[in-house]
Amino acid sequence: MDQQPVRIDKWLWAARLVKTRALAVDAIRGGRVKVNGFPAKPSKDVRPGDRLEFSAGVIRLEATIRATAERRLPASDAQLLYVETEKSREEREQRVAEMRMTRPQGVDRNARPTKRERRQLDRLKGRDDR
Repeated sequence: MDQQPVRIDKWLWAARLVKTRALAVDAIRGGRVKVNGFPAKPSKDVRPGDRLEFSAGVIRLEATIRATAERRLPASDAQLLYVETEKSREEREQRVAEMRMTRPQGVDRNARPTKRERRQLDRLKGRDDR
């Protein structure tokens, strides 16, 4: 971790906010990344102290860049590259909790029946071959 300016696409990848640099570039070009309130371009240099807004699906992250890195870091070190705002953290945790509550529970009814379920259906319909 150092204090030198780094391209935003490299920084997003190094901070483990995206899995690949190509996905970082797609997010930036798609307008899902803002630096200091302005839409960014992949070659935009970021420095410690810059404000970052990043959207990924329903998750939205607002953070201040603490340090820069050009290489991908372990997850524990990558979290030290930025400080998420309290408001952003609360909103993110609330959305994650909502997603957990609305997640379908139990068996997927669109799936094929299991062998046991198929045998039960056969018996019910009178097609039992035993």
